Amino acid sequence: MKSTEVYEKLEKDFVTLTMTDDWVAHMDKVQEFLTENFKQRSMGLVCDFTEDIQKVYTAVFPSQKVMQKILDDNVSDALLFVHHPSIWDIRRAPEIFHQMDKEQLQQFQNRNIAIFNFHVPLDNNGEFSTTVNLAKALDIEVEKEFAPYFGAMCGVFGKTADTNVNELKDRFEKILGHEVQLYAYGDEQIRNQRVSLVAGGGNDKEILEEVVAEGINVHITGITALSDYSRKAHDYAKEHHLNILGGTHYSTERFACEAMVRYFESMGLPAEFVEDAPVMEDM
Repeated sequence: MKSTEVYEKLEKDFVTLTMTDDWVAHMDKVQEFLTENFKQRSMGLVCDFTEDIQKVYTAVFPSQKVMQKILDDNVSDALLFVHHPSIWDIRRAPEIFHQMDKEQLQQFQNRNIAIFNFHVPLDNNGEFSTTVNLAKALDIEVEKEFAPYFGAMCGVFGKTADTNVNELKDRFEKILGHEVQLYAYGDEQIRNQRVSLVAGGGNDKEILEEVVAEGINVHITGITALSDYSRKAHDYAKEHHLNILGGTHYSTERFACEAMVRYFESMGLPAEFVEDAPVMEDM
């Protein structure tokens, strides 16, 4: 399939005029590989390395592990679709995002493997979005959305079958495949069996204010580690008796990238999700 056809369909299906993003300011180390369009918008086609696409890989981050897996497949005329164009690692704070490996990027260019990024467009609530697919994995019935984010809406309120926050914690661990973190700041019982979800980085005071205003006492997100940045959110959660469940940046957003496999397959393109490893320090 012609790469331009794939890119045009992605733009049409996911991008609205209200959406903005900001990655390029932090990507100076790989500027030579970036398209002019990406330098202006921080979304869409990151690296224009192929005219034809025969296979698509999806991933949360373009980490060395992910990119090496694709290189090891010995493919060409392919696309790597990522949620983020940089690699998250809270352990590197204050520089929590680092850049793609230049040697691997050169190999991608040599093999005609392009890179495409949707951050805000994939966070925006919808069939393939991060938070909606996290809710789906947890069997949470979405009721309505909240949390405006760069021209998108990235959070949902929903109904869970669980009545107790520890039951929900067990369910969360089961679907993620690893331990999660519960900050038990509130009552053990889930009020009206309603919860809030924001995949990824949803432990933000402004977001939590919306959650409390909705009368909810359990909030599910990815990054919850105590830090100078998150202290206001944790203090607010304590003050308002709001339980916080954290499951890492990668693990709470992977479901959207897995769902995107179905999207590309519907276009007649073979696709697969590339596994990575969660950063447990996120919690």
